[in-house]
Amino acid sequence: LYFSAQGGILFLYHIKDLQYEKKICTDILQPISSLIFSPDYTELLLITDQGKIFAYKPTHSGEAVKLLDTCSSCFLAADFLTPGDKYCVSVTASGEIQVWFLEDGTYVSKLNLSTEVHAT
Repeated sequence: LYFSAQGGILFLYHIKDLQYEKKICTDILQPISSLIFSPDYTELLLITDQGKIFAYKPTHSGEAVKLLDTCSSCFLAADFLTPGDKYCVSVTASGEIQVWFLEDGTYVSKLNLSTEVHAT
C-alpha cells in the first residue's frame, strides 16, 4: 500500500497477514495530490497541485525524479496516456489538457476546453 502524507513524503506499508512494515520511499518536499501507477505497475507518478510531476520506480527504491514542471494555472490531475507508459496527460483548472513525453518531459500538444474544470 503506497500513500503520501503532508510535506511530500511517499510511504509504503508492506502488509502480510497481521504484520506490517512502514517504509519511507522518497520525499519530494511538497504536498502530493495524486498517486497513479503506470498500466504495467512499474512506475508511480507523484503529482502536486503546483504543476509538478515526479516519477518513482518502486523496484529501484531510489529517489523520485522530477519529470514535469508545468508552472501553469492550478494543476488538477494527470495520468498515463495508454496504451503504454511513454506519455502523460494533464489537466489544469483553467481547462487546458496537455500531453507530455515522460522520458524527458517534452511538451507534445495541448487542447484548451475553454471552460473551467473541477476534480471530484
